[in-house]
Amino acid sequence: MVIEWLEFQVPVEERERYVQLDDQIWTSALQQYPGFISKETWIDPQDLERVVLVIHWQSREVWKAIPEAELTEIEQRFDAAFDRPYQMIASREFQIRRFPVGSTSPS
Repeated sequence: MVIEWLEFQVPVEERERYVQLDDQIWTSALQQYPGFISKETWIDPQDLERVVLVIHWQSREVWKAIPEAELTEIEQRFDAAFDRPYQMIASREFQIRRFPVGSTSPS
């Protein structure tokens, strides 16, 4: 499994609208591709203009197999709908080597 990690700077007064449109446009589109597992949206309580998107993919190969033209089209739809300034401040990729260990409740 791999993680696509994206960080954006979005004006705090536009943040909720950004998050909603991201879910409606980007998440809905990504769910249609093979290998998509899940997506989380994180808000940094120390920096309210920072939005972190954490996307889980089955493998790097299925993630990178998405045609660039399709990603560009989705991005254009998002930008037309949001129509406000925002900036990508980080883009990273992580490989999950060990899954989280949780506690079990006593029987």
